[in-house]
Amino acid sequence: MKILDRYIIKKFLLGTLFGLAAFVSLFVVIDVMENLGDFLDHNVQNPVIVQYYLAFMPEIIKLMMPIAVLLSCLFTTGKLSGQNELTAMKSAGVSMYRYMAPLMALAFIISVASVYFNGWVVPYANQHKFSIERRYLQRMYESTARINVYLQDGPKRIVYMGYYDGSSNLGSRVSIQDFSDTSLISLAGRADAQQISWDSTKSRWTLRYGAKRVFTGSAQTVTHFSDLTFDGLHFTPSDLIKKTDRPDEMNYFELQYFIAQQQRSGNDVSRWMVDFYSKVSFPFASVIVVLFGVPFSFGKRRGGLALQFGISLAICFVYLAFMKTSQVFGYNGDLNPLLTAWLANIVFAGAGIINIIRAEK
Repeated sequence: MKILDRYIIKKFLLGTLFGLAAFVSLFVVIDVMENLGDFLDHNVQNPVIVQYYLAFMPEIIKLMMPIAVLLSCLFTTGKLSGQNELTAMKSAGVSMYRYMAPLMALAFIISVASVYFNGWVVPYANQHKFSIERRYLQRMYESTARINVYLQDGPKRIVYMGYYDGSSNLGSRVSIQDFSDTSLISLAGRADAQQISWDSTKSRWTLRYGAKRVFTGSAQTVTHFSDLTFDGLHFTPSDLIKKTDRPDEMNYFELQYFIAQQQRSGNDVSRWMVDFYSKVSFPFASVIVVLFGVPFSFGKRRGGLALQFGISLAICFVYLAFMKTSQVFGYNGDLNPLLTAWLANIVFAGAGIINIIRAEK
C-alpha cells in the first residue's frame, strides 16, 4: 500500500467514525425526546433506559452507516481540495479513478463487515430491545393464543385448530386432512380430535379423543382412538407462534430456516424473502454513496462543500426512499424478491457510474 493510499484511508476512516458518532448521537437525542413521555408514564428506571439504548445502538449504526460513509467521503475529498492537496495530486497525475480506488476498497470492506453485523449482531440486540418494549412499555405485545389456525403442512396436508394456546402447547378442535394430490380436491384421509399436544421430549404431536378415517373410493375405514401419536407433522409450536415474529429479531440463518418452514407449510413468503435478501443488499449502500460522493466533491463547484453535501445527501435519501418503495412491490409478490432487494443498488450503481464518467477527472 502506497503512502498516498494510507493517507486517504486514514482521513476517510476518521471521518467515518466522526460522522457515525455524530449521527448516532443525534438519533439517540431525538429518540429520547420522542419517547421520554412513554418512559415517564410507565415509570421506567434509568438503568433500563440505558439498556434500551445500548440494545438500540446496533440498529442505529446499521441505518446511519451509509450516511456516515457519505459524509466522510465528501469531507475527506473537500478538505483535500480546500488545502490544495487534491490539486497537487492531479498535478502528479493522480486521476479521480486512482483517488477513488482506496475509498471504494474501504467502502467494500465496510459493506462486507456490515453484512455480518446486520445479519447477526443487530438481530440479537433487537431481541433485547423489543423485550424491553414489551415488558416496560407494553409495545408490540403479542399473545401466544391463536384462534382458527389454518396451515398447510406439506403439499398434500391441511391442518386446522379451533384454538391453540402457545403457553401450554395445547390445541383443541383439531382436524388434519390428507389429500391424494397437490390439487387438494380428493380427500384421502383425515384425523379429527378434541385435543392436540406437543411432546417436547420426543418432538412430536399427539392427538387425543378422536377418530381417524381413511378413504378408499366410496368406502371409508374409521378408527377411534384416545391417544394417537402423529409422527408425520412437520411444524412445531414455535412455527405457530413465529408467524408474527419480525425479521429484525432473526439472524440470517434463523430467517432462512423460518422461510423454509413457511414455504413447506404453503404460505406466501415474498415479504420474508425480500427482508432476507435485504440483509445482504442494504450494507452495500456504503459503496453506492461513494460512487455519488466522490464526483461531486472531486472538482471545484459553485456553492462549495455545503452544496455538494446537500446534493449528495439528498441523493442518499432518494436511494433509501427508492429502496423502501421497491420493497412494497416485492412484499406484494409483484417483483422477484432477489431483484427487489438489489434493485436500488443496481439502479443507483449504474447512475453513479454514469456520474463518474461525466465528472471532471
